[in-house]
Amino acid sequence: MINQYKILGVDEDASMAEIKRAFREKAKQHHPDVAGESGRARMQKLLAAYEVLSNRQRRFDYDRAYRSFSGKSGFNYRNYLYEQADSTDIDFKSREKARAQLIIFELFHFEEDAAISMWRAWGGLNFPLEKHLEREDWMDCSFVLAEELEKRGFYYETFCLLTALIREERRKPYFRHFTEDVEIFLKELVRQRLNSAVDDETWIECMQELLDIGFSTREEGRWLKLQAEALNRMGETASARAVFREAQRRDPAVTPSASLKKVL
Repeated sequence: MINQYKILGVDEDASMAEIKRAFREKAKQHHPDVAGESGRARMQKLLAAYEVLSNRQRRFDYDRAYRSFSGKSGFNYRNYLYEQADSTDIDFKSREKARAQLIIFELFHFEEDAAISMWRAWGGLNFPLEKHLEREDWMDCSFVLAEELEKRGFYYETFCLLTALIREERRKPYFRHFTEDVEIFLKELVRQRLNSAVDDETWIECMQELLDIGFSTREEGRWLKLQAEALNRMGETASARAVFREAQRRDPAVTPSASLKKVL
């Protein structure tokens, strides 16, 4: 669980005025207009911390959760979670919840490799983090997990986590200011890395997932074109032609690749 006070650089007993002042000072330093793209991620964290700590009820709830989560209540929370995660003396639901909490705990305490290893061992994409964590914790955990998986070259899993997050964000906003960055992360993944990590059939399914989520017609035209190219590689020329025509219907500026020109 993230220490929001540390992000703003204030003490846990800081007054509301101190919190607001700290946010303004750091925002001036890290705003993308000043720090460039390098400041974008830092600015996101500052905004998230300020949204929590500037609201009295949210701050109260956060303080209570953080004390428990960080082990300040007098026992080693990490050890407790490890014991619960492997215990045969508790019911399945309680054990799965402990496992989900352990993943997010390690992920936010700079033990990313351990978190990923456990997540994989307990099912990876089939491990329903959303069932065992609070919605906000699940979304934060999924995004950080996606970032760490992407760094390690696990692009398909990254894609699946990001698309699930965007679907949920559109259902009920949580990231708000940061939604655009989540979407940029996904689009860059698709444009630069995903294709080399999956076969054509999976690639087509990924493009369909993007189309089902819904983006701009220009982007949808591009994804339909990529889908058509994969169908053509698989020898499904009739389907490739139909999909490419749909791509041009959504974005008339889309032009066929050399391989598609041969079957159009």
